[in-house]
Amino acid sequence: MRLIIWVYGMNSVLIPNQFLSGGLVGIALLIHYLVPFADFVWIFLALNIPLLILGWRTISRPFMLYSVFGLGVFALVAHLIKPSPLVIKDPILAALTAGVICGTGAGLILRSKGSGGGLDILSICFKKKFGFQIGTTVAVFNAIVLLAGVYFYSLEVALYSLIFLFTTGKVINAVVTGFNRRKAVLIISDKSELISDTLLREKRRGTTLLKGEGGFSHKQKNIILTVISMIELQKIKEIILDLDPEAFIVVNDTLEVLGKRQEKGFLY
Repeated sequence: MRLIIWVYGMNSVLIPNQFLSGGLVGIALLIHYLVPFADFVWIFLALNIPLLILGWRTISRPFMLYSVFGLGVFALVAHLIKPSPLVIKDPILAALTAGVICGTGAGLILRSKGSGGGLDILSICFKKKFGFQIGTTVAVFNAIVLLAGVYFYSLEVALYSLIFLFTTGKVINAVVTGFNRRKAVLIISDKSELISDTLLREKRRGTTLLKGEGGFSHKQKNIILTVISMIELQKIKEIILDLDPEAFIVVNDTLEVLGKRQEKGFLY
């Protein structure tokens, strides 16, 4: 189903509008546009062979087995599913539509711990070794394809393709992260112990008390650090302000949260 979503977006919007994609798909499409008798599926399969070898050596075997399976299914689905083109006259809206559809499909594939081949494999390798975000890695390599698009086609085609790629990257990150994106919250309050105990008791959220000192008053205070989900944020703020309307709250986005300790049902 995940691959079907991606292929549907490609065959119904991307290819009919002669947009470029990124990575190996973009290279395969570019070759296909330049040499129409060269089948896109076979070009894509040939380009994936070196990455499959790299992934087999550096990524977990279950991931690569899913990837090989996904690549085979992708090739089959791309060959069999030929939907009618979506009639979208505005090229910008077409690029946005393709980005949402393809990004959703690609994100669901990555959430399933597999991939449909292409730069998915290289992106996972870079994330594992260097900590690069998947969408960021894809965007860098996509720039190379866009430059080739400017050279072989036109600047307009490359710009519409850029809209598609930007939308795809944002949707991929949103789908992969989902509602698991965490917020790091710092709370400065004279009622830090009461707030900390309430968060532990009512929300089952662990807290860490950091030692702080007021720059003007030089008064010693406890600074509460807690990590919560995005869904919990509004309720947590209400609890804090009900206990201390004068509390100072700082909310930060987090890219990744690793590790946890659990004791008697509480997270610390």
